[in-house]
Amino acid sequence: MECCIWPVIIMKSARMKPKKWKLDLKLYWRGFSNRFQNLESGFYGNKGKFMYLVTAQQMQEIDRTTIETFGLPGRVLMENAGRSAADILIETFPDIRRQHVGIAAGRGNNGGDGFVIARCLSCAGIAVTVFLLAESSQVKGDAAANLNLLHPLNIQIVEIIDNAAFVREQPDMRCCDVWVDALLGTGLNADVTGLYKDVIDFINAQSRPVLAVDIPSGLNADTGRPCGVCIRAHTTVTFGCAKIGHMMFPGAEFSGRLKIVDIGIPPHIVLGTAPSHRLLTLKFIASVLPSRNPDSHKGSHGHALLLVGSTGKAGAAVLAGLGALRSGAGLVTVGIPGGINSIIQSRIPEAMTLPLGDSHETFLNAMMAQTVTASLQGKKCLAMGPGIGMFPETRALILRILQDITIPVVIDADALNAVCDNLDVLKSLKAPAILTPHPGEMSRLTGANVSDIQADRIGHARRFARTYRVHIVLKGAHTVIAHPDGTVDINPTGNPGMAAGGMGDILTGMIAGLLAQGLSPEAAASAGVYIHGKAADMISGDRGPFGFLASEVADMLPQVFRNILSATIPGE
Repeated sequence: MECCIWPVIIMKSARMKPKKWKLDLKLYWRGFSNRFQNLESGFYGNKGKFMYLVTAQQMQEIDRTTIETFGLPGRVLMENAGRSAADILIETFPDIRRQHVGIAAGRGNNGGDGFVIARCLSCAGIAVTVFLLAESSQVKGDAAANLNLLHPLNIQIVEIIDNAAFVREQPDMRCCDVWVDALLGTGLNADVTGLYKDVIDFINAQSRPVLAVDIPSGLNADTGRPCGVCIRAHTTVTFGCAKIGHMMFPGAEFSGRLKIVDIGIPPHIVLGTAPSHRLLTLKFIASVLPSRNPDSHKGSHGHALLLVGSTGKAGAAVLAGLGALRSGAGLVTVGIPGGINSIIQSRIPEAMTLPLGDSHETFLNAMMAQTVTASLQGKKCLAMGPGIGMFPETRALILRILQDITIPVVIDADALNAVCDNLDVLKSLKAPAILTPHPGEMSRLTGANVSDIQADRIGHARRFARTYRVHIVLKGAHTVIAHPDGTVDINPTGNPGMAAGGMGDILTGMIAGLLAQGLSPEAAASAGVYIHGKAADMISGDRGPFGFLASEVADMLPQVFRNILSATIPGE
């Protein structure tokens, strides 16, 4: 969009009556991954296979290095950012040329981006008013230079320096049809108070669509938690790299549709900050999925052993088996108490069973350890936990197996509970381990309460993964996958319809099935989570937001694999 230089006079009397804005709730139910509309310009690593996410401090360092070392002036970066955001605003709201745009601006660089947006909108013939939460004289540097460019264009600048001014301007602010949030940037780390809090509350109460500049004002860029209050954006335009807070709930909801734009930051500068957070992408998942030779057979794709189930929880064993089979494992053996063997055989005839104990056995116990150990011969991985119960004898079996196992192991559900009071067994493991806790199980593993874990999901998962040298799949909205080297993957797929029994059992089986096919523990954990969520998204988009079953997610997996692999083939 070219910015023509001629004066556009905005008269208060010419403001149009604001229209009612209706949210499209369908977007929410189709899976949050649909909100990522323009991620193409974000910085990708590993030859474009995954997207890096950065902290606020890393982004500040990236900006500083670009300006001071690379030699790209800050004013150029600000111009690129503001122009791109203005373009997206016009594309997002087709009726905007008949509406009035209010730009809420702070006195920092975030406000400077807002001033560029105001200029570009005005030059495009769009009515715009800047509401500056400071005196003009308090704006400095590049932001001040862009503020000064508004005066020759006769763009109205309203200074709101105190509550009295805010109250006086509210009638005019209510006339704005669309808002641009350029108040606070990514450096915020304290609760929003005073005038800024009042203005954020006011904008949210208007129920008008908001485009947030870089990050919704009030959102912590590192955790995704609101700092007291936070702008609820319809769309967020962020620059250079997505921030962690954009992806973590509730920040993902506050950010709305996320669009990332390239403002000229060189890739080598991003890499120089050593980012360790990644957003999983279809390309990355496709790159780690196993290939199949035309002459392959069931023995070519691995053999997984599952240690699952007890009386009353045979369904968990069935679902875990389905997950392993549907994810492509060549062979699956389900180890279960002898008393439920007939149930498992009738429900998943494609799997082999390993009945443990006699036909009256209702749960697993330590007396079965020798049989289980012998059965590990020739297996590529072991998964255990779904449906095994909390019996002391079962806990003893789990701990004994973990002491000796030499193949990758997936630890889920009650197997996790078995190690909660015996964490040293993790430090002495002879093989890679993937733990798949939900927040309650993570609380038992770490001793932290659930609310603290949810407030810093990445921090808790990373610390545990590093301390015990394991892979942690912390389940929930935007599941966090933390690896022993400190790398963290964030999964964008999945939806609220997955909040139903059995979903975790399917995931455990899937990860085991991928391990059996030769994926590394890192790849199996991340791919399993991504594909699991993608299957649920496909069902939700086709059938509805909830009410679908875990077994239906398993049945959808072959189609998901087809879609992922065909999407990487040109013309498919």
